[in-house]
Amino acid sequence: MRYELLLAGAGGQGIILAGTVIGTAGAVYQGLNAAQISSYGPEARGGHVFTEVVLSDEEIHYSGVREPDILVAMSQWAYNEFHGKVRPGGLIIYDPELVKPEPRPEGVRLLPVRATRMAEEKVGLKLSANMVMVGVLTALCDLLDREAVEKAIRYRVRRALDKNLEAFRLGYELGLKLKSSLKGF
Repeated sequence: MRYELLLAGAGGQGIILAGTVIGTAGAVYQGLNAAQISSYGPEARGGHVFTEVVLSDEEIHYSGVREPDILVAMSQWAYNEFHGKVRPGGLIIYDPELVKPEPRPEGVRLLPVRATRMAEEKVGLKLSANMVMVGVLTALCDLLDREAVEKAIRYRVRRALDKNLEAFRLGYELGLKLKSSLKGF
């Protein structure tokens, strides 16, 4: 099974860290094949950022993402730029406080997750919204293992580790609740 994931947003949101955590979880802690490609502008904060992650239990012949199974959009630019690339039957997870999902792609499911609000109000660290999204993604992506992702967070996250783990767990629990409404995913 091959999963193509695309996470995109603005510089400073931890988009690349989120992709690195997912890739590390798959490759290092689960023994999957993984590839990650990241792109970001010269701005330290606020510029356009995206990361592509491919996870597979088979050999990866092409490391790029052609048609993401899941797009995580953390900015309007991210949605506008990538919503049309999601495969039919795929999923777009977006923060409705940052993204207005228009136009709505045909044949793609939309899942609003108030990651920034959850991170700020429940964790006390707005910058952990990326880990809320990683948690939701982990719950929805059958190829990812919760314990492997937690190990990857411990390995990759340098600051506010406890808060980031808390954000991940909140997102994971939310993702499990939302999964039943996304039958067939």
